[in-house]
Amino acid sequence: MYLEREHLQALAGEGFDLAAIHFPHVNTSGCVKVLTNFYSVPLPVGVEVQAKVHSSYVEIWHQGECVARHDRCFQRQQKVLNLEHYLEALTKKPGAFAGSTPLEQWRAQGRWPASFDRFWETLKQRRGQQPGTRAMIDVLLLGRQHGYPRLQAVVEKALDMNCFDVEAVRLLLDAGRNRKEPREAVEVGALRVYDRPQPTTRNYDQLLRNYSGSGVLQ
Repeated sequence: MYLEREHLQALAGEGFDLAAIHFPHVNTSGCVKVLTNFYSVPLPVGVEVQAKVHSSYVEIWHQGECVARHDRCFQRQQKVLNLEHYLEALTKKPGAFAGSTPLEQWRAQGRWPASFDRFWETLKQRRGQQPGTRAMIDVLLLGRQHGYPRLQAVVEKALDMNCFDVEAVRLLLDAGRNRKEPREAVEVGALRVYDRPQPTTRNYDQLLRNYSGSGVLQ
């Protein structure tokens, strides 16, 4: 064994991917079929993607970017949908939002808090059924940039403030993101050698000696 060691090649610097690879196309439902199930993606119909099937999850890649990640489904002929992937389409058809399967799945997964329903209901009361729903979808789109846990916290804050406006929610999200943490004071140390006394006007008092009552310096 020891004699053979010097003839062995070095271990690979990188591991290899254990995922099964497939190359499905996006169908008219905004999904790709991977093995026996369908997974939603935020891509146009007909686009070819790379699907990586891991032991517990499925990743969808396009042009070197992971565009979707789902828990792997071990049943057959199931649709695994992410509401986020359908928001743009639902802005054009807000009437389909309430009964949509992606929303139903979010509710079942606990991703749709009660505060979202309260905010949505108030928007509909104030703006009307479809405009209010469209405004709620605009609020949900903000979750892509700020994260949905953060969005939930801000929506609940807006409810406490009795504020029901998309731009107000956006401002609250931006305010939380741009807030700077207090910094500790820095000891300037050797820079104190550059300290200088504050300037005074004491030397200008000598001009008063030559000042006449006519207001002219002699």
